[in-house]
Amino acid sequence: MLPQKRQIVILHCVIVCGLLLIFTGHTLLSAQWLAELGPTGYALGAACIAIGLICSLPTKIYLTILLMRREK
Repeated sequence: MLPQKRQIVILHCVIVCGLLLIFTGHTLLSAQWLAELGPTGYALGAACIAIGLICSLPTKIYLTILLMRREK
């Protein structure tokens, strides 16, 4: 098992990566050249957002629980 401080740093990195993926997906969906790609481009943008949500949301919940246990 990882030490608690290292685990918290890794969780923070996963959250940042998830947020960057969400931002990248939003940028892709709002780009003008995406219309040239057709449905593939929209699927790519939506996939970036979906993976970003999968990375960031559960990690935030686990990190909150971990920090609450740490305060006790």
